[in-house]
Amino acid sequence: MNSLIQLTSGDIVSWMGTMWWPFVRFSALLWSMPVFENPAVTPRSRILLAMMLAFLVAPQLPLAPAIDIFSLDAVVLTVEQIIFGIMMGLSLRILFEVMSLVGLVLSMQMGLSMALVMDPGSGNQVALLGQLFWLMAALLFFAIDGHLITLQIMTQSFSVWPIGSSIYDVDISAIINLFGWLFSATLLLALPGVIAMLLVNLTFGVASRAAPSLNIFVLGFPMALIMGFFCVFMTLAYTGGGFANLTYYVLSVFNDAMG
Repeated sequence: MNSLIQLTSGDIVSWMGTMWWPFVRFSALLWSMPVFENPAVTPRSRILLAMMLAFLVAPQLPLAPAIDIFSLDAVVLTVEQIIFGIMMGLSLRILFEVMSLVGLVLSMQMGLSMALVMDPGSGNQVALLGQLFWLMAALLFFAIDGHLITLQIMTQSFSVWPIGSSIYDVDISAIINLFGWLFSATLLLALPGVIAMLLVNLTFGVASRAAPSLNIFVLGFPMALIMGFFCVFMTLAYTGGGFANLTYYVLSVFNDAMG
């Protein structure tokens, strides 16, 4: 005797909710995460990727609260998922901004503060070396499987911070503190180059005082530029390991913020 599968409206709403909450959280992450938020990545691609991730993750998630997705409670819960995904994306964005600021600081020390290029991602003008360091950060992020670790943390977040929990259960202050950490991390990476360029400028300053008749500016700018590129080369040598440590720190902070 054949048995018919009967679906009620409650079952359909429950199934839609099971797919909807992960979809919203992953969508907010992809919309604010570096590289994926670039205009070159079309909204349709991000939506399809979020739907695929939600479809893969949904069977492994704890039971979602029985909330009608067309109710006001569902709207509040959706906003909380969006805020959570944006916080994760902004945490990673801070990591990339560290590398961009390193390039900006080195550009200012080299005398290339006026060498600006148009960033197609943000539509703003950024320092040439800042764009170089940002692109290098993107390549390193994928090389050390940072995107996979991010997806793993997001998947674990459904168990650590399940759907229906209050956003106040997340340690938001730890994530806010990353904005102050951004400048200290930038100084840590750029400090050797800054000190080297400071010594070069100090040397030419002493030479200009010792021999005022010499046109130190004609010789000083090319030498400062050559020394600056040497400092950039030396900075790139240890940036890979430093960026890996910074990535581990940022992801650990966000993972601990979930409790």
